Amino acid sequence: MPNYLLPLLTTVARYAKSSFVKKTCNTEAVQEKFLFKLLRDHQDTEIGRLYGLRDIKTIEQFRDRVPILPYSSYEPYTNRIFQGESNILTPDPVVYLNLTSGSTGAKKLIPVTKRFQNSLRRANLASMGFLADALSKQKRKFGKLLLTNSVQLLGRTPGGIEYGAASVGVLRMGKFLYEQIFANPFETLLPHDSLSRHYVCLLFALRDPYMRGIIANFPMLILRICDYLERYGEELIRDLGKGTIASWLDLEPEVMAQLESQLIPNPTRANELKIILNQSGRLTPKLVWPHLSFVATARGGTSDFYFQRFPGYFEDTPVFGAVYSSAEATFSIYPDVDTDGSILAIETGFFEFIPEDRWEDEHPQTILATEVKVGQCYRLLTTNYSGFYRYDIGDVVEVVGFYNTAPLIVFRYRRGGTLSATTEKTTEYHVTQIFQALQEEFGIFLEDFCVTLSENIVEPYYLINIELRRGQKLDNPELFLASFEDKLKEANTSYSVKRPDNYISAPRLRILAEGSFAILRQRQLAKGVPDSQLKFPHISEDRDFLAGLVVEKEVRMRYSS
Repeated sequence: MPNYLLPLLTTVARYAKSSFVKKTCNTEAVQEKFLFKLLRDHQDTEIGRLYGLRDIKTIEQFRDRVPILPYSSYEPYTNRIFQGESNILTPDPVVYLNLTSGSTGAKKLIPVTKRFQNSLRRANLASMGFLADALSKQKRKFGKLLLTNSVQLLGRTPGGIEYGAASVGVLRMGKFLYEQIFANPFETLLPHDSLSRHYVCLLFALRDPYMRGIIANFPMLILRICDYLERYGEELIRDLGKGTIASWLDLEPEVMAQLESQLIPNPTRANELKIILNQSGRLTPKLVWPHLSFVATARGGTSDFYFQRFPGYFEDTPVFGAVYSSAEATFSIYPDVDTDGSILAIETGFFEFIPEDRWEDEHPQTILATEVKVGQCYRLLTTNYSGFYRYDIGDVVEVVGFYNTAPLIVFRYRRGGTLSATTEKTTEYHVTQIFQALQEEFGIFLEDFCVTLSENIVEPYYLINIELRRGQKLDNPELFLASFEDKLKEANTSYSVKRPDNYISAPRLRILAEGSFAILRQRQLAKGVPDSQLKFPHISEDRDFLAGLVVEKEVRMRYSS
């Protein structure tokens, strides 16, 4: 059935993009206007009265009177909102509470109002406009896409407010909008069981040979979709041809009924897919959707490590970052495909930057968006309609350029998420870049990796834990370990200084049994982390993080300094 609303939505998105681009020519004025409107709107809230927002007339006064605060300072307020109190952080009714995943830290509650949600929706529309124009330049088309995120709520607060993952709130509150761009019905996102949800999402999306895109929060989740398509190819084809749904799936009866009412036999499409499977031996997204135009997922951080496996599934399909966001804020908007730099989202929040040489200051002086320097890293602060002011999420970004007068930023790592045998502070960004290079150097693909610390804290050393992708073989693990050591010394000066002086002993390589990282992910899911929000840590100071996993081989450096 033709979708007449999709072209209209694309037109609206292009208009939003054009409007945003014009505003990037005057970043300073746009940011100042946003801040003072927010302060006026929030001046009579409890926290607004606490900080005297009514009397703030300049940005300098704002920075002098309102302290830089982490989430822990807001937690007493969000707990009261959870209980049903109003006018605490925002004057608007709280319609939803984002509950962060907790996969890289403690869980947090973020108030969502309609005004907050609308500000984020403008950024999403602008992002869609950038994507549509970028695809057009490559003679590709924007169109329907596959999404497998859950839309299940975690519950309601005593005050009657729905709460759950941020993506759940976005999808449920914007259901009509997103239904226009899904290749799979909204009901396919209802199953609680992750595998069952992915299966039915794929089943319905396979009906459309002209599907244009696949979207997931993180590249690792994109690869999971690819794995399920390959693993269950024969069953998906059989169900598609017969108009059935596999009986072994764990589906709620009411969800099963809704899905069965929308699924009709499609033997023609099933035969097309059967031919592909017989000829190629597997189903991949590019094979079953030859018109695929884009993959949308997070860029920056650890993404490049996973992107190395994308060509095997997507060939030359471009990868789009969409927006760089968290439950607390949308920070930036990607202006093009296959690029890591994204434009500061100057309409969704007021942003400040803490230079690296001031990170240890008790009250660090910040600089504004137009004052940052290319090539420098900063801690990013946001003030927005969630009711958080000068909020320090802990993200470290690098400025890689400017788009008109707005900075282009790339997420590098979460501050505090460092690995130290002594005080060397190896970051996730360090090790991800190293493992990306190691995969290329040794011509292998890893399922995943995590660098941890030895149990010996007197003579500590790094444990390099890897799981080889099925069918892969590491012929020279000693050389692999030595190359890791050399690259880490080059990437982290502090590590290179402390290793020869014996503050840190020589690292060891541990090759884990197949399925080890799947076990780790299941452990995180068992703690209540939503599967669509799962961020896997690639460094950990928790010496028990990998406890119980089977080590097939441990390798020591033959010669160590």
